[in-house]
Amino acid sequence: MKKLTFLGVLFIAMILGACGVSNNKNADTILSGDKPPNVVVKINGEKYETVLGTYCWEIRSTGDKKTGECVDTAGPVDLLKDKEPIQITAGEEVTLIMDYTPKPNEMHLSQVKSHNDEMEIEVKDNQFIAPNEKGIYFYSYGVWWMDEEDKDLSHGDAFYAFSLEVK
Repeated sequence: MKKLTFLGVLFIAMILGACGVSNNKNADTILSGDKPPNVVVKINGEKYETVLGTYCWEIRSTGDKKTGECVDTAGPVDLLKDKEPIQITAGEEVTLIMDYTPKPNEMHLSQVKSHNDEMEIEVKDNQFIAPNEKGIYFYSYGVWWMDEEDKDLSHGDAFYAFSLEVK
């Protein structure tokens, strides 16, 4: 299976999300708020904020009429250029926490070591293991709230950026 780059995933999200706007009356996913929820990174009991990047978010209006908003941002390396990375030990467990219902039903995590070095990271039970090699790693955590009936319809999607420095 071909690995998708951040831009590839972003393009797919934009196509699937169609900017998160739908008039599907059968949709059972109701999103609240005017933008996606926050995500925090938890390491050894400490919590760290992520940076919300690109997103499309469905906003319920009057009746069954729905509207949405799409915001396009830079990728994780550029989004985080002025932020200090989270200090971490090699091989340490990292947990991604989103305090929101409904939970997204599709998620992907990409690790970027440099602009041309990106790879998909396996996440199980909202956790992954930090790299073993020293260095700074940037992450893009993409989540989607896909419709349960119409598999091509997204009610919302969001990309969150954070960075880790393995000591």
